[in-house]
This record gives sequence, C-alpha cells and structure tokens, in this order.
Amino acid sequence: MRLDPLPLGPDHDIPGPLLTEVTSLYASHRDFHALSGDCPDPDDIRPEQVAAALAAESANPGAEVLLGRAAGRLIGVAITLAHHPDPADPDPWIGLLLVDAGTRRQGYGRQLAGLVEDRFRSAGRTAVRLAVLDDNPEALAFWTALGYEVVDRRKDLQLGRPCAVLRKALRTPRASARVAVLDPDGSVFLFRYDNEEVGVHWAMPGGGLEDGESPREGALRELREETGWDDLEPGPLLCTWEHDFTRAGVPVRQHEHIYVARGPRREPAGDHLAATHAEDAILNWRWWTRQELADTTDALWPPRLPQLLAELEGEPWSG
Repeated sequence: MRLDPLPLGPDHDIPGPLLTEVTSLYASHRDFHALSGDCPDPDDIRPEQVAAALAAESANPGAEVLLGRAAGRLIGVAITLAHHPDPADPDPWIGLLLVDAGTRRQGYGRQLAGLVEDRFRSAGRTAVRLAVLDDNPEALAFWTALGYEVVDRRKDLQLGRPCAVLRKALRTPRASARVAVLDPDGSVFLFRYDNEEVGVHWAMPGGGLEDGESPREGALRELREETGWDDLEPGPLLCTWEHDFTRAGVPVRQHEHIYVARGPRREPAGDHLAATHAEDAILNWRWWTRQELADTTDALWPPRLPQLLAELEGEPWSG
C-alpha cells in the first residue's frame, strides 16, 4: 500500500474524480456514520458533504489527510493531527481511519495504521493517540489488537460524545542477532542483563546489527566483543523472535536471529570486556543446564529457550 497526502487543486479543492473515489469510500461505512452522527443522512452521503468535512479537517493546524492506495485503487483514508489542541497532550493523533468496507478482512486496516505510525515515527514522534466512541466496540477491538492501550476517558471536542482515548508507543525497529553457545554437555552460556524497561533477564551474547551486516556476521561480531571468544562460528539457526524493550532511552521493537555454536566450557576473557559489559548493562554470566533452564523462574530471552534447546537435541519437551 502507498500512502500520500491528499492532492488539492489550485483553489484548494479536491479534483472531481478523486472526490468521487473518496465519497464512495465514505459511503461504504454507513454504520459508522450512523453511529458517529458526522453525516446528516448516512444512507445518502454526498460529495459536497465529504469535501466540506475534509476541508474542515485540513484547516486545523498540523492536520493532514492521507490516502492509501493499493494497485492503483483507493483503499483507505486517514486524517492525522500533529498536535492536539490540549497543550498538555504531547502526542500526535489519528483523527480518522477508514478502509473501504468492500476490502474488509484483507489486512488493509492494519497496513494503513502501520503506515501512519511509520510516518509519525520518521518525524521523530514517540507515541500516537486516538479516540474511539464508547459505543463502537468493533473499533476498540481493532485498535487494542494493534497494541493501543486505553489511557483516558473523555468527551470529544466536536460533539461531546463519550470516548475512550488510546495511546501506543512508537517503537523503532531494530535488527539483532545472538549466539547460543553450547558446551560438550549441552549447557548454554547466558549473560544476565538489566534493562530499564523489562528489568533483569538472561539472554545469549549478541546485539544490534551494524549497517550492511548480515545476522550471521553480526552474531559472530557480538559474540567476540562480549566474550572474547574468537574461535567459534555460528552454526544452524535456532529461532527468530521479536520483543520490545528500551535501549539508550529509545523504545525499540527488536527482531532477533539466534544461532547455535558449540565450544568448550570456559569463562569470557579479554581486557575490553569490563567496558563492553558496562555499556550493555551485563551484570554477570553463567552456564545453564537444560534442567536448570526448565526449572528457573528467572526471565529468559526468548522465553521458549528451554523448549528450543530440547528440540534441537531431539529430546521430548513436556514443560
């Protein structure tokens, strides 16, 4: 899907063919307009009404009307606001998001919302808000499934309708890689990390990829930097997984490749390790047997690590 600002004519009017497309999209949401009361007759939505509504939205400072197209067809409309009228609200807002009702259940709503979030993220914004009418449970379910959380309840500024206010932190995508180092007995080497968002947890050596670096290359580099072991090579891929945490004050959504390497049981060694571990908030380390992993209540990254290692060795898992 492609997302572009609404193009306007010389007199700030919407070109006729485009207005016809947008009106058709609006008209496909008869139930929403009946619920919201934005249109006098939800069964008779006219181009002049849509044009007037978009003109009123565009007149707000920092407002933007965005059109989503797929294969040349208008699929959705989003209206965003860079700043809420309340000066105490630091976040941008999604004022409206409509997807052609004829394309429901095809994932376009999620795509459109993701593109809007990417737009805010690229502008350096760290979160986004929106409001859902109290009597619109379907919309509430949609947005909460995308990670939005209810943070307030209030009446909307335009018509005084009761709404739930939702907010989502916009996380920066981050690619990373780790290595599960196994000793001859099958124990795995883990570092104990302390993160400002998720707290203390155990994870394998690894970290973020550098520009142009493949996951396997990054896994090897990080292993060498954090352990001093330069005689191991990442082998098969154990798994990939995604998780949220905060790095250097920035909320990130991290996608990790985790590889397997086999080597001797030993301790990290190297003059540079103290500084590296301090920078990465590594508290200490230890080797874990698979039974110890299965029995621990400590947080593990990934949480399925005991099962993944058992499956790697062809052992049954009943945890």
